[in-house]
Amino acid sequence: MSTPFYVSPEQLMKDRADFARKGIARGRSVVAVQYADGVLFASENPSQALHKVSEIYDRIAFAAVGRYNEFENLRIAGVRLADMRGYAYDRRDVTGRGLANAYAQTLGTIFSSGGEKPYEVEIFVAEIGSRPEDDQIYRLTYDGQVADEHDYAVMGGAADVVGSYLQEHYTAGASLEDALRLAVAALGHSESEDRTIRADDLEVAVLDRTRTQPRKFARIRPERLEPLLGAPAPTPSGGGETSAAGGPPDEPPVAPPVG
Repeated sequence: MSTPFYVSPEQLMKDRADFARKGIARGRSVVAVQYADGVLFASENPSQALHKVSEIYDRIAFAAVGRYNEFENLRIAGVRLADMRGYAYDRRDVTGRGLANAYAQTLGTIFSSGGEKPYEVEIFVAEIGSRPEDDQIYRLTYDGQVADEHDYAVMGGAADVVGSYLQEHYTAGASLEDALRLAVAALGHSESEDRTIRADDLEVAVLDRTRTQPRKFARIRPERLEPLLGAPAPTPSGGGETSAAGGPPDEPPVAPPVG
């Protein structure tokens, strides 16, 4: 008779946590920064279709890092929950705290279940109020833990390095331009050398309380990013320069069409 295979619960949870953390660290960081008129989100994301930052409801935004298919399922579930709650009760009953609690329960259940792998995701749920003091940013980890963040937050990739840069340079009540420059500089900061991220390789969105529409979420496109950042983004040339987005160095540049 063979000896049954046994793993202690402590070791099982540690292995699942290590697995999730490694998957999340492979992604690129997402930064959330509070500024005078709301909350800004920024990430290095060259894709124009696979968004890391999205709208959930009127004053609520969602940002995530990790496996796209997993956090996209969570985003869709959050939109459905918010729509159902707003329709059945009142739009004011849809809150960032309620959505964060729902996500925490889902992630915690998946993490502690032995029948499936844990989600390799971390999430921001942000809500803006009528005053800066009412703004809320919740960070949810792969195991369902919730943290109430203030001023700024970062997740995914080299989160420790980016977070240290934000801690040193963050100023409360900054303008949108200053908050954007700070977020982009933090994303390009590393222990070895800093780099400049092109506007075309950035995904930027805001929850802006000054918008007259009930929906406060808005994306900032590259054509608007360039003047906000204070300098036009460099255009790729045929001289073999690589993108600052961190692409493979051995990948040759694409030559422009001839004729």
